[in-house]
Amino acid sequence: MSLFARLFITHPASVNERYLEHMGMSATFGWAMLRASGACFLHALVPGLCQRTGSSIIRDLHGRMVVNRVTPPVAQEEADAFLWMAANI
Repeated sequence: MSLFARLFITHPASVNERYLEHMGMSATFGWAMLRASGACFLHALVPGLCQRTGSSIIRDLHGRMVVNRVTPPVAQEEADAFLWMAANI
C-alpha cells in the first residue's frame, strides 16, 4: 500500500467516509473539543462560569462519534464466520 493511500484513504474508508467528508467531521470534532477545553479552563479560573459546558460538549461528541456512529457494512464472509463462531463456541 502506498504512503498516500495510508495517509489519506485507508482510515477515512474504514469509517465509511471519503477524505473531504472525514476532514469536515474531524474539524467539527476538533473545534468542539477546543470549545470544551476553553470552557474547562475558564471554569477553572471562575468556578461559577461554564459549569456544564465542557461536559455537555463531551456528551454530545460521544453521542455523535460512538453511540450513533454509522459503520460500514460487514462483508458476507465475515458475517458468516461470526455466525459460525457464535453457534459453535
